[in-house]
Amino acid sequence: MKDKHDKTIAITVRRVNKDFKLFYDKANTLKEKLLFWNRSKNDILHILKDINLDIYKGETVALIGVNGSGKSTLLKLMTKIIYPNSGYLKTYGKLTSLLELGAGFHPDFSGRENIYFNASIFGLTKGDIDKRIDKIIEFSELEEFIDNPVRTYSSGMYLRLAFSVAINVDADILLIDEILAVGDQHFQEKCYKRLEELKKDGKTIVIVTHALDVVKSFCNRAIWISEGVVKMDGDPKKVVGAYLNDCR
Repeated sequence: MKDKHDKTIAITVRRVNKDFKLFYDKANTLKEKLLFWNRSKNDILHILKDINLDIYKGETVALIGVNGSGKSTLLKLMTKIIYPNSGYLKTYGKLTSLLELGAGFHPDFSGRENIYFNASIFGLTKGDIDKRIDKIIEFSELEEFIDNPVRTYSSGMYLRLAFSVAINVDADILLIDEILAVGDQHFQEKCYKRLEELKKDGKTIVIVTHALDVVKSFCNRAIWISEGVVKMDGDPKKVVGAYLNDCR
């Protein structure tokens, strides 16, 4: 899809609102009833409020903001893990995501078996995975552990496997949450090097991160979300500068 400026849109977000209900335990003691007399059984938490965005093919976009601002929720909406209360999001092209450590992995199956399970979620056939599995394992550097159950893996090993699968499914759009902060320095550098290659290949990358130096050096656009609304959108250095000034 193209916009009025003839740019190819990868992700479009229109008038998106997302709310969550907060449920509280029933007060059982007199003390609890006195302390929480004005608390309803559930409250509505407004996470995202009338979000409108277009992300274009080939852009590398960072979503930044304090914890609880709504950036990870927006990423999950893009993947259709959750859905908006109103408004809509559309993605154009094959999408892969790396949002939660080990999501899609079965702890009792081996790393090799989980590669097949996880890659099939992203739309690859068994034949496709057969052709790529050696490359996936090599990138993960888990050759000697690949046939062990993933419940025996450390968080860093989970990351290696999950990232290796995600970057080998030939997706047009890659969505990444703060997960890269889990890996060791060597593997983080390896991941960013691979992401640079995908960026040069014209892939669309959306990343949620608190690593503001990475935002300025790696991304060509930053979107600052504050209290559920887009507060600033544009050049990463300018957006990061404004965000830091606001945090002081």
